[in-house]
Amino acid sequence: MFSAMANILSARVLCRCAYILLIVLITDAKSNVVFQPSYLVTSGPRLSAFLLGNTSGISLTLSSLSLSNPSGRLTPPSCSEDLTQWVLTQELVGKTTVRVQLSLNRSLLLCGNNNDTDCCPEPLCVLETLRVSACLGNTSQASLLIQARIYTQVIPTEPVSDNKTVIPNQVYRPLGSCPCDLTVGACDVRCCCDKDCSPEALKLFQGQCLSGPFGGEVSPVPDYLCIAQSAENAPDWFPFLCVISLPENNPFLGLFYEGDTITPKPRPSFQRPVLSAPLPTHIYQQGDPIFTISDQYFTIPQNSLVGQCVDNAPVAFLKNFQAQCVTRLLSCPTGPPLQTTPTELRVQVRDGQGGVVTVDVTDKMAVDLRPFVASPVAEDGRLLCENVTLALDYKFFWRGNGLTNITLTRILGNVLSASVSLPLTVALTARYSVVFLNGDALAQPNSGNPGYQVGRPVIGGIVDTLENGTVIQRTPVNLWKPVSSGLCASEGRIALFGENSTAGCLLPVSLQNLTQCSLLSQNVASLQRALSTATHIARNGDPDVLNLADWLNISFVELNSNQPVGGGIGICSGIPSHRHIHVRSIVTEVVGGLPQWEIQAVEVSDHVSTWKFECGGGDPCLEPTGIQTFPVTSSITFTDISINTGPPKTRFQINFTEYDCDRNDVCWPQLAFPLTRYYTGESYPLSLAKGLILVFFFIAASILGTPWKQIRQAWRSASL
Repeated sequence: MFSAMANILSARVLCRCAYILLIVLITDAKSNVVFQPSYLVTSGPRLSAFLLGNTSGISLTLSSLSLSNPSGRLTPPSCSEDLTQWVLTQELVGKTTVRVQLSLNRSLLLCGNNNDTDCCPEPLCVLETLRVSACLGNTSQASLLIQARIYTQVIPTEPVSDNKTVIPNQVYRPLGSCPCDLTVGACDVRCCCDKDCSPEALKLFQGQCLSGPFGGEVSPVPDYLCIAQSAENAPDWFPFLCVISLPENNPFLGLFYEGDTITPKPRPSFQRPVLSAPLPTHIYQQGDPIFTISDQYFTIPQNSLVGQCVDNAPVAFLKNFQAQCVTRLLSCPTGPPLQTTPTELRVQVRDGQGGVVTVDVTDKMAVDLRPFVASPVAEDGRLLCENVTLALDYKFFWRGNGLTNITLTRILGNVLSASVSLPLTVALTARYSVVFLNGDALAQPNSGNPGYQVGRPVIGGIVDTLENGTVIQRTPVNLWKPVSSGLCASEGRIALFGENSTAGCLLPVSLQNLTQCSLLSQNVASLQRALSTATHIARNGDPDVLNLADWLNISFVELNSNQPVGGGIGICSGIPSHRHIHVRSIVTEVVGGLPQWEIQAVEVSDHVSTWKFECGGGDPCLEPTGIQTFPVTSSITFTDISINTGPPKTRFQINFTEYDCDRNDVCWPQLAFPLTRYYTGESYPLSLAKGLILVFFFIAASILGTPWKQIRQAWRSASL
């Protein structure tokens, strides 16, 4: 029984103790805060620490401390705030965490000759001890001690590179004014020139200062200097042999280091690089970014190094590029770069010459979407996205260090995207290009200088009569260009010089059109003429539009007007479905190893064919609304006219080629070629002298040889 009562009493005592301990812990938790760290030493104008714990109702005060007595004890913490040269700020970064920041509210520049008061009179600008107190009411809960030792900021008088460190040559300038100062911010023992040593510390080792050639300085003065010895104890010859020089000019300067410029090596970093703000330039140089009128980068989507697309990539001056960006369409785009407006694209750009150039936008609708949509899908259940930007083709016209004009061709198209019922994505490939062309926007590029180059466009022209005279307006020479389903495009393909090519497309014709063969023939002929409206052709690749001598008239071969154009129901003959362009050219000269071609004549002729409207059974259809496609073609061929200015070959030269030096390795007619004036390997007198010497040796060998000896013996026998 007594043991049970004792157990009950002990349990009650334990419960009361636990209750009292819990109250104490809760009370302490409500008021327990601490600074982390609780002590800081700073040499810069900014510092920060953290206040941890229950910061509800906690206020921060800042005060400056001083020694209260010679023993060095600090005054107890208080919640009274002093007026200091520091600014105290706090920021709540968590439920139980407060960031405490202090920043110096004064200048750190060394005072000069001016009367500025906001400066530092001595190199050691700030030397003080601060205390930040966390107070709950008027009671200090925690304190942060700060010891500030800040020196003045030294601004170099000359521009300093951000990437290079220049170490001066010690032959002319010592590396350090105090070479024994090895510890930053501390006094080095026996280093009497250390600025960190107080006068009291210097008295301890003033008689034991370091000496000798350390770091490019010599102490004491060398004996050979005239100022090293006094006149009383110097030898009689010393004034005649001593050296007059400054004490700083000693043989140890430059012994340790001759100076250099150190460039830091880049190191890999996982931090995101900090991009500087764009700085627009007055003139553009190759590779410089192009700026808008608002001093922002002119950007176009481009491919990055990892293959991804960057929507806002700057455009560099005179840097052409082509980019393809693939986007998975889950829905219709609502913003750039796939959804743009002409107003957004008409950006005002700085031309690099003090002016502004506005982008000229031209819109075109894409008929064939296969180059842009990688995987076409069925239309059932898909969302139709209208006027999607499929391509942006920029042309920058430049001259000197500036831009003269900017043109943009925007290609739009209607694309089917995914929907809720059909969540499959559609791969859309948007294309972007930038090309820089020299000259004005109205000027067209040449096809060579002075003659044509193979692969460049053939330059055509139309005569335009003005008040000041006759001018040739340039126009391309086109061939037919097919589009989707093989139909004819509104714009043809430009014919390239020296490349024979044939192109064609399909023209839809109804049965009713085939009942009017004459009208159909005229319409097809009009289409052929509208494909290429040029009436003149430039002789060379760099023609002058004001000089008619640089242009040739195109010779058109007229069709036979007496040829019948009809043939029955649904059949028309004599349709000019094919146009052929024949260009004759010659090589006039060779410049830099490249032949320069000049066009001598151009002939354009039409070839007719018979069009027959057929159905599946082969008989003409009787339905007038039926439509069938017929081919129209165009071609261009180039013929080289060889120039032969030499005399015609004789029958002997044609039949007997043994003595033809151009067809045989051995050329007997040129046996004495070194003795002629056509030989330029040596001077003519020298080659003639060598030839005569060879003739002399040949005659001497003939006289002294065996045949001449036999002739002399026969002559003697006959005389006897």
